[in-house]
Amino acid sequence: MNHLSILAAAAEKTTVGNPLVNIAIFVAFVGVTLVIVLRASKNNKTAADYYAGGRSFSGTQNGTAIAGDYLSAASFLGIVGAIAINGYDGFLYSIGFLVAWLVALLLVAELLRNTGKFTMADVLSFRLKQRPVRIAAAVSTLAVCVFYLLAQMAGAGALVSLLLGIDSKAGQSLVIVIVGALMILYVLVGGMKGTTWVQIIKAVLLISGVLVMTIWTLALFNFNFSELLGKAAEVAGNPEILNPGQKYGKSEVSKLDFISLALALVLGTAGLPHVLMRFYTVPTAKEARKSVVWAIWLIGAFYLFTLVLGFGAGALIGPEKIEAAPGGVNSAAPLLAYELGGTVLLGLISAVAFATILAVVAGLTITAAASFAHDIYASVISKGKSNPEKEMKVARRTVVVIGLFAIAGGIGAQGQNVAFLVALAFAVAASANLPTILYSLFWKGFKTRGAVWSMYGGLISAIVLIIFSPVFSGSETSMIPSIDIAIFPLANPGLISIPLAFLLGWIGSITDPGTEDPVKAAEMEVRSLTGVGAEKAVDH
Repeated sequence: MNHLSILAAAAEKTTVGNPLVNIAIFVAFVGVTLVIVLRASKNNKTAADYYAGGRSFSGTQNGTAIAGDYLSAASFLGIVGAIAINGYDGFLYSIGFLVAWLVALLLVAELLRNTGKFTMADVLSFRLKQRPVRIAAAVSTLAVCVFYLLAQMAGAGALVSLLLGIDSKAGQSLVIVIVGALMILYVLVGGMKGTTWVQIIKAVLLISGVLVMTIWTLALFNFNFSELLGKAAEVAGNPEILNPGQKYGKSEVSKLDFISLALALVLGTAGLPHVLMRFYTVPTAKEARKSVVWAIWLIGAFYLFTLVLGFGAGALIGPEKIEAAPGGVNSAAPLLAYELGGTVLLGLISAVAFATILAVVAGLTITAAASFAHDIYASVISKGKSNPEKEMKVARRTVVVIGLFAIAGGIGAQGQNVAFLVALAFAVAASANLPTILYSLFWKGFKTRGAVWSMYGGLISAIVLIIFSPVFSGSETSMIPSIDIAIFPLANPGLISIPLAFLLGWIGSITDPGTEDPVKAAEMEVRSLTGVGAEKAVDH
């Protein structure tokens, strides 16, 4: 899962392109998006405005925002690097991420929009006991968001430091503080509406930039993809990069690791809280379905472009030069941009990567804040007696706390392998969230004990297995290489933790002596499948 994080390696003296050009483009992007966020903030009057953008976005707009939320900078830079170095096996990540959207479209998007209000916990607690289920769902949501946030913040420090020529730890820490402050400002002022517009702009910029680079790369090879692949294999000195097995399949453990990673990627997406929350920003379930279809097209096109860019970087720059550059594997896309269009294209692509980080961390932050304010404060602490104004105040305070925590965590994660944080985010989402969502939507016999066991069991097993895996300790690329407690051989816990969460949900439900409200269960089934009654519940 190393491709998913931008390794926060100490930047070397090497700089790519012109730092002043890069700064100018960064500042221009931040200026434009801040104006948009301030305009959007004028309409933030109710909880629905702040959490769900007033449910005013069309399916097309929301689909573009979902693509913006999902295509993180780490994914963009990492997948291009993974393909450049590992060839065919690197592209398997792209396939996993794209196939994941079919699960989200067919099993989750429309049903979730029909049943919920602002957060995932609304769905899970609909026909179960509110207090224990909401607490468990909020804990799971906060865990996924925090791990994802730490990886993105550390990645921001490494990326921007590389592009601006900052090689001191204090300088990188300052970059992380600036990114964190911007993130807090976007979410505090703009809420979901402002965040959504930042994500839409970023998605358009990212996909347009990658499209230009793809056409440019293909033009150098007379639009002959076979010629490009041949050159990439020739430069690598290894024709095997065009075949499966460079990274996975060399041993039984690596085969199991691949299956485990594939499960986490394919099932994790449909359980990522910041992606699920986007389904509530549209007015109807039909628009929710339309938004996922748009997201699939945009994300699918993007991942096809990464295939060309990955092999293009391999052919035009070469794996050795990429691995030796500051940022290692993750420098493949910036190096290719510099090779194609010099300082200006590099500056634009780098600004897009920076915009990507800002958009993703803003989406994560508002999701975590909504989960705490709506699920913990309003439903558990205030026992449903809080008013929307008080709830929004708590949400805004939570944004500041989470932002400060993310800044501190990002600074602490510098120079370390933060890949395990992203792997854990996907594994936790797949283990703790998805089984409970599917059981809630499709199994009448699902009970409160099953929901709580499934969520806590998936969360705890994923974290424990990661701690005892080689990603955490025992090798040079581990987070803590100085110790060795790696007794679990797989880098991703999905193969164990996901089936375990499903099993715990089933055992918990059949052993729970309590009875759930049959009227609520019937109402949930009708509402999730038909949408009848959903609009009234959502707006009041």
